[in-house]
Amino acid sequence: MDLKHQYWLEESKSFHLRFYHWLNILDPLLLLASEGEIRNARDLLSRCDQVSANTDKEKKVKQAWNVSLSSVHPDNGSIIPLLFRPPAFFPAAAPLVLATLLPHTKVFPSFFWQCIFQTYIAGFNLANQNASVEKSQQSFNHIMLCMGAVSYTACLSVMPEYLMKRYNLGSPTMQAFCRKFLPAPLLACMSAFNVMVVRSTESDHGIEVMDKKGNIVGVSKNAGAKAVKETAISRAALIGTSVAIPSIFMSFLQRKNVLRSFRAFTPVSYIVTVVAFGLMVPTSFSLFPQAGKITRDRLEQDIQLATTESELYYYRGV
Repeated sequence: MDLKHQYWLEESKSFHLRFYHWLNILDPLLLLASEGEIRNARDLLSRCDQVSANTDKEKKVKQAWNVSLSSVHPDNGSIIPLLFRPPAFFPAAAPLVLATLLPHTKVFPSFFWQCIFQTYIAGFNLANQNASVEKSQQSFNHIMLCMGAVSYTACLSVMPEYLMKRYNLGSPTMQAFCRKFLPAPLLACMSAFNVMVVRSTESDHGIEVMDKKGNIVGVSKNAGAKAVKETAISRAALIGTSVAIPSIFMSFLQRKNVLRSFRAFTPVSYIVTVVAFGLMVPTSFSLFPQAGKITRDRLEQDIQLATTESELYYYRGV
């Protein structure tokens, strides 16, 4: 079993423990680790007798775990591209979230930033998917499907802005509905849809499931569908909550007349958005265990016959 699989099996049994680990893994300073340092971290961990980071208090081992968990894909052992590593998610995505929420005067700038944002999310989903089943190369159909998903989600995300400009919906009620109420559920649904399309190969071809000892039992499409569903829910919670909290908070401040100046309102809104997004990144990543669990009766018949274990495990991806 890969060390990271075993790590998540032992260290992600509760939400609080997962949240604590993600706070360490998401440290942007881990992006400074070179390929040599990443390989050295992997070598150090492979020589450790104990896999659990809590049983070894040495600073080097803890740092090696953080470097490995943040930089290396657990299924194939490859180094994740720098821009799509978990520690890069907040620094890269936060400015894009702000850009998509700006009150653009025209539809095209809004569509442009939505395309950039959805493209980055798609790349992150692809780089951190379950890769336990070997794929010689991404099929042309899947590539076109991903491009279509980015275009589709970007178009739907700017639909409220387009309708307001196209039909001159300038009433206060429509302005509030399109700019305060609608973006949160709409962007949440689009983010979930992005995950489901980009990682559709997992439910189509299946992912490996293993027992507690790490022995591969088989390849399951049902486990793949469950992994994609859980990740889609976590991504919807991340984006939807990050957009909803600032809107609710700023509306509260307006009703209380705390911020009377527009010059003060705008930067405070941006700060609240960034803070909400920053808090939701480790929270959403911790909603479901990385080592997902599925009961034997929910798996395919051939896998049920191949084991007597009541529960099997799989890597969910990020």
